[in-house]
Amino acid sequence: MNAKGTLIPIGGNEDKGIEENEIYHLEFIEEGILSRVVKESGGKEALILIIPTASSIPKEVGENYLQAFEKLGCKNLHVLNIRDRDQSETPGNIALMKKADCVMFSGGNQSNITRAIGGTTLHKIMMERYEKERFVIAGTSAGAMCMSKEMISGGSSKESFVKGAVKMKEGMDFIAELIIDSHFIRRGRFGRMAEAVARYPDLIGVGLAEDTGVIIKDNTFEVIGSGMVILFNARKAKHNNHHLLENGTPMSLTNLKTHILANGDRFNIKKKKVNISPFQLPVIEG
Repeated sequence: MNAKGTLIPIGGNEDKGIEENEIYHLEFIEEGILSRVVKESGGKEALILIIPTASSIPKEVGENYLQAFEKLGCKNLHVLNIRDRDQSETPGNIALMKKADCVMFSGGNQSNITRAIGGTTLHKIMMERYEKERFVIAGTSAGAMCMSKEMISGGSSKESFVKGAVKMKEGMDFIAELIIDSHFIRRGRFGRMAEAVARYPDLIGVGLAEDTGVIIKDNTFEVIGSGMVILFNARKAKHNNHHLLENGTPMSLTNLKTHILANGDRFNIKKKKVNISPFQLPVIEG
């Protein structure tokens, strides 16, 4: 992991929900976190591409982000409403991606992102620019979860920690060392992350609460926002029977290492080391 760019996965926040099913929600980021996205992208003059591909209501979601970024003084904004792979190959979209300072993925269904963009020219440009330039890739909820190589694509929290309950697919592979989950506290997703790291014990599980994100750059991430980030590390588990069991069987996992991090705390991804922010420092949402 030696990329020059910045990843900003965010845990989501249903600011204007329509139905309980996640794919119908308008994923809307609180101003504090969104202002940090702008700052990392170079300021108000940055060219920001909003990609609502994950959402089933892309027009409404795209408009929400346009309004939010405009409130922060940004004017160089474009919505790329990509619904199929052909749109990831059009000259106009490719030209915008080559010039952009930041892309912002909305929430919804993360598999929509990998289906419509994964492996296309647009994806390859994003990957190359993230690796070689100060390029920012931000995303909330599904837009955060798609960033990892091993991507959680589904799985009921009620059935969690039964082998096969968590569904995994290939993600966008912007970062291979992490597995990212969103809405982590409110939706009780501890069990499905535990199974994910039991299945891939060399990877670190990152559970993002709502209105909470991490700034990932230079092999380290910093927690931002008002909530918590839960880290799961199964690399030194003393007992992990995931590979021995059939699907539908309850699992056991011992010595699962966890960390609970909050605003300002940092984690070195390469060294697997936590650096806690001094207690006296004030919380800074953005």
